Amino acid sequence: MALRDTMVEKARPHLQPGEQVQAVFGGQKISQWWLLLSVLVLLFANKYRVVVVTDRRILVLAGTTWSQSKVTGVLAEVPRAVQIGPPSGLWWKCTSLGEPLYVHKRFHKDVVAADTRRPVHPGHPGHPSVPPPSSPPPGY
Repeated sequence: MALRDTMVEKARPHLQPGEQVQAVFGGQKISQWWLLLSVLVLLFANKYRVVVVTDRRILVLAGTTWSQSKVTGVLAEVPRAVQIGPPSGLWWKCTSLGEPLYVHKRFHKDVVAADTRRPVHPGHPGHPSVPPPSSPPPGY
C-alpha cells in the first residue's frame, strides 16, 4: 500500500461521517537540516505530522517519532478555506496550519492539489449559491 493511502486509512477514525478526503501529505516539526547535525534531535525533538485535507476542514494529526503513516491524535483543526501553500524548495516551511511544519518536495504536489480544490467562500460570485450577475437590459 502506498504511503498516502496508509495515511488516509490511519486518519479515518478522526473524520466525520461522510467527510471526503481531498488531499493528504506529511511533514515534520524540525527542519531536515537540523537532523543532519544531531542524532539527538532526531530521537527527542522531531515528530512527524500528517495533514488531511477534506471537503470540510483541514486536520493536522500527530504522528510518531519514527513513522509518518502512524497517527496518534488530532493536534489542530483549521478551516478549509485556509490556503496552505505555495510550497517551494526541497524542505518547505509551512506556517499556515499552526505550528511550523517542514514539508518535503515529494508532497508539494499534494499541497498544490489541496489549495486548488479550496472552496470558494459563500457570498463570492463564484460560489454556486450566488447567481451570476445579470447583464443590464438592452438600451441601458
